Amino acid sequence: QLQASGGGLVQAGGSLRLSCAASGRIGSYVRGWFRQAPGKEREFVAAIRWSELTTSYTDSVKGRFTIFRDNVQRTMYLRMNSLKLEDTAVYYCAVRTKATSDIPTSPVEYDYWGQGTQVTVSS
Repeated sequence: QLQASGGGLVQAGGSLRLSCAASGRIGSYVRGWFRQAPGKEREFVAAIRWSELTTSYTDSVKGRFTIFRDNVQRTMYLRMNSLKLEDTAVYYCAVRTKATSDIPTSPVEYDYWGQGTQVTVSS
């Protein structure tokens, strides 16, 4: 299972760090972060290939967000800087356990999901 945490209320321009911990061993090819704002579809934010450590970001967060994992290889993080009002959403972490040569950006490509953590950016 995946447990996402670290969300909260922050002013525009501020920072947060989200964490996604796995309670057990999950064979991971890719782990990623998605977000869903009210009335909108779930969208890709960032992902990391678990072994190669290559990363991918949606254009709107490039240069502001950083995805990384710890040495134990069970926790994934999303460092979010220079937060904007439009970053407000519930953030979900996800794992893809099936082999892939790229970094999928569609939610349907991921097999396990965390419960989500709310990020609210205020003006």
